[in-house]
Amino acid sequence: MPTDTPLTVDPGDAPSTSGPPPAGPSTPDAPETALPRGERMRILLAFARPHRRTLALGLVLGLLTTAMGLATPMVTKWVLDSLTGSQDLATPVAVLVGLLLVGSAVGLAQWILMGTVAEGIVYDARRSLVEHFLRATVPAVTRRPVGELVTRTTSDTVLLREAASSSLISLVNGTIALVGTLVLMAVLDLVLLSTTIASIILVGAVMAVLLPGIGAAQQASQESMGHLGGTLEGTLRAVRTVKSSRAEGRQGERILADARDARDHAVRAVRTTAVAWTVSWGGIQLAIVVILGLGAWRVSEGLLAVSSLVAFLLYAFNIVGPITELTQSFTTLQSGIAAAARIREVTSMETEEPPVTPVTPAPLTRTPDAATPVVELRGVTAAYGPDNPPAVRDVSFAVPRRGHTALVGPSGAGKTTIFSLLLRFLEPQDGELLLDGVPFAQVGHDALRQRFAYVEQETPIVPGTIRDNLLFSAPHATPEQVDDVLRAVRLDGAFDALPDGLDTSLTSTSVSGGQRQRIALARALLRSPEVLLLDEATAQVDGLTEAAVHDCIRSAAATGAVVTVAHRLSTVIDADTILVMEEGRVRARGTHEELLASDDLYRDLVEALRIGVELPPRAPQPA
Repeated sequence: MPTDTPLTVDPGDAPSTSGPPPAGPSTPDAPETALPRGERMRILLAFARPHRRTLALGLVLGLLTTAMGLATPMVTKWVLDSLTGSQDLATPVAVLVGLLLVGSAVGLAQWILMGTVAEGIVYDARRSLVEHFLRATVPAVTRRPVGELVTRTTSDTVLLREAASSSLISLVNGTIALVGTLVLMAVLDLVLLSTTIASIILVGAVMAVLLPGIGAAQQASQESMGHLGGTLEGTLRAVRTVKSSRAEGRQGERILADARDARDHAVRAVRTTAVAWTVSWGGIQLAIVVILGLGAWRVSEGLLAVSSLVAFLLYAFNIVGPITELTQSFTTLQSGIAAAARIREVTSMETEEPPVTPVTPAPLTRTPDAATPVVELRGVTAAYGPDNPPAVRDVSFAVPRRGHTALVGPSGAGKTTIFSLLLRFLEPQDGELLLDGVPFAQVGHDALRQRFAYVEQETPIVPGTIRDNLLFSAPHATPEQVDDVLRAVRLDGAFDALPDGLDTSLTSTSVSGGQRQRIALARALLRSPEVLLLDEATAQVDGLTEAAVHDCIRSAAATGAVVTVAHRLSTVIDADTILVMEEGRVRARGTHEELLASDDLYRDLVEALRIGVELPPRAPQPA
């Protein structure tokens, strides 16, 4: 008779990705702080390089706008000189109005162009991140909090928006505008120019001291945002555990500690930026006051014409623009460089090979012999990282093309790790795995996984509707096939009462753990795989539904291979072969009856169920 009592609970086979992550900062593989500044700048430029032609056009438009702005004070001087000299006033006024109109049109075109290319850079960065996340190895992804990866894709990419586009143009444009303004000031009056240059040098020296602090504060603020995202995401995912443990206060304090850290770094960045801008703005304003006083004296002494003083003052007011532009560009670059390095840190994660293998290896073109196991492990040893102890040690077994193979054992025995090896989520340190007698390395990740269907222990749902989840692994399945698998797992009619039936969003629908588990099983069965991997497939279903699930397993085992991590007695009894694992090794194998008579660990596991059946006597122990 089926029983709802689990045979073993196995959370320790593989690193868990659920629940709140530990407090404190994550440990990235290669922190961006270890990169030289020049290397981080090259990373930022790499994001802008694909858009270099559009950026060049934006630079040309910006220079045209700057040229018209530089010409305006001189044309204004022309207007004033025309007034005093009784010359034709219409021409200089027409030129002045033309400069204003054309300059506005060119500035508008540049604004739209640069905004478009900035959003293109953000999109390219996000596309690169998404592609790397999905191509990265499972250990590379799971060693980082999910919320931190989300922050990289959302917050950090936004910081690239101006840094990799407008700020680069502004640096060139602002420099040319500043130099051009100084040259034209020199044409008007060298004495007033020397006063302006002295003010600029003083402001520049102060800015040179303050700018590195802005970059450091911005980088620290971004790091804190990543930690905050990771902690918050883990807490929300484990909200039931948090509430049932009455840990809302403690966990809230952990989240708020990261939030306070992010706030403190952000405030420090704001203060440093505010000081830099105040110094810049105040210095220029003070310089204008000095220029006005000195210029008025020179006019009174007959050393300078009034029109020249007015034009010089216009340049002095306008010079605030290039200096402000340069200051803002440098500030934005500090944030962008840090963000680019953090993004590159993620995109340098270890990845699997591309999903499409250009050339199929010759051994795969032959039809495998019926006696050849569909999957075989030969002396496999593997660990979750070079510094971690092996999770499995010298494991060898074969999975026949037909039949049901079950893995049992205490927590941490290595059962789920076997699944990670079969799906190449984890690579062996020693030994080899074979598919149809061909080493996994010759098959490739995509071709290998095409032969498998996998139901995870936590049975996660993917974003979308119930139908989207069912068709996730078999997008071309017909409605009749969908109805058949739902009937097989006893979900036929289960969603008819929902407003949109199978097209109801799972994210907004309350689906029980048992229903979610059966949706995952139906999704796997819909593929009609050669090898079906089930990790505790009946943990959350009732006894009647469990019987139906076992019928599905028996049906799949009649036409293909089924490998289960067995946590229930009924699954163990049904298996053709049972592998008993302990401390990462296979200690015994056989049928249910054979193992009851020959293996003490297996017998202890079955006795722990307290099912009330008579067990055969234990084999006598050697003296």
